[in-house]
Amino acid sequence: MNERQHTKGSIGEDGLRAETKSPEKKALLVIDMQNDYLWSKRKEMFSYDTKELVGNVNQAIEQYQEEGYDIIYIKHILSKLMWGVGFSIKGTEGAELYSGLNIVSDHCFEKNHSDTFTAKAFREYMKDQGFTELALCGLDECGCVGATAKGAVKAGLTVKMLTDCIGRRFPEKKVKAMRDELLSLGVEYI
Repeated sequence: MNERQHTKGSIGEDGLRAETKSPEKKALLVIDMQNDYLWSKRKEMFSYDTKELVGNVNQAIEQYQEEGYDIIYIKHILSKLMWGVGFSIKGTEGAELYSGLNIVSDHCFEKNHSDTFTAKAFREYMKDQGFTELALCGLDECGCVGATAKGAVKAGLTVKMLTDCIGRRFPEKKVKAMRDELLSLGVEYI
């Protein structure tokens, strides 16, 4: 008797299904790399080293694309001035992806909250495409990148944080607390 499992896959000559393993689908999420956070007109609170961060992220985009990852861009968008927040306003130049960022795909999703998984269109796309692993880069480790890492873990995905490609504007104590929490959830820092 054939030892093949009766699972998803093609039907063999013996009439039994041969188990086939779907290839793992992976994506690099480029989170909130927008003008309002990176250009020279940004608010003082966004103290990122734009040149270094964008350079590192662009290298990651090239590397991960070569490795077969889908490249997906995420934009934090507010529909209007809310809670005194005057950045990432829909329809403004500041809400657009930073001009120095390499754009290599049309996959771009908008979100209104820190965790990208709160955006229905993104969540459905992730599920429909069958992603199993995400590499994360962008802004900010203690903000949207960290929140998205938590959302990805909750969704059952493997998560890697690209340390040199993630901006941080918060005190080291807060960054360490976020890393400790993410590490405890199984997130890998590389």
